[in-house]
Amino acid sequence: MREFAGKVTAITGAGSGIGRALAYELARHGARLALSDIDEEAVRETAAVALGHGASETAASRVDVADRHAVQAWADETAGSFGTVNLVVNNAGVALTASVEEMDWDDFEWLMGVNFWGVAYGTKAFLPHLRRARDAHIVNISSVFGLMGIPTQSAYCAAKYAVRGFTESLRHEMRISGTGVRVTTVHPGGIRTNIARSARAAKGREVAALADEFDKVARTSPERAARVIVRGVKRNRSRIFVGPDATLIDVGQRLLGVGIEPLVRTFSGRSDLGTETPATAPRTPGAVR
Repeated sequence: MREFAGKVTAITGAGSGIGRALAYELARHGARLALSDIDEEAVRETAAVALGHGASETAASRVDVADRHAVQAWADETAGSFGTVNLVVNNAGVALTASVEEMDWDDFEWLMGVNFWGVAYGTKAFLPHLRRARDAHIVNISSVFGLMGIPTQSAYCAAKYAVRGFTESLRHEMRISGTGVRVTTVHPGGIRTNIARSARAAKGREVAALADEFDKVARTSPERAARVIVRGVKRNRSRIFVGPDATLIDVGQRLLGVGIEPLVRTFSGRSDLGTETPATAPRTPGAVR
């Protein structure tokens, strides 16, 4: 997909973070945008601003990506109203900090519903429409936490590893079938979004303090992430690593294998990832990335 002018792009989690930045970046290329988010006010704002950035057409919808029927309805509505779908970015995501022992099932299932099932639902719902387009691409957002396990991030890692495997399998299927649908997995590193401040955490862990730790290592802006992703789609990259930390982790995994695990434990021990602190903030339902 060398050009985005006039191409219909569907983005989940477009109310903030990477999703919003992608909407603005693609708007500058003249794309037609179908945007969704669980926060209806936020996604409507994104759609309005995107018009000012050059989008030829926008539509905003409130969609809970963990609801399979809602995602299917949105996909069919998007294809019907725009006439086609060329690019889908399954981006919506939430965060949870808790060890395996302290994690509640409800929190685990909530995260998997958004971070994995949301990607699977979006892929399945839009794939028939993408197959009918002459130029089509699907982008699923994994994470550097889809490359290695991190203490207190077992649920998040499980979802992002699942996204990685799901998307890589889909890429093989699309190539074998001879379809023109391209498939890309994105592994962002630390991106300065609101995901950590809107996360859930186990009892005894302070969300604000954990978010402060995240802010210290999140060196890449959403705008920069969006530019990297768009450039990667243009070049038909199978995998896109966003940020120097993502590239470093990928190289470290390739070179060291399980030898990277002591480094992970050392890093975790120097941060708040493995410590318990008094809970001072109420648990919130989370926000899209």
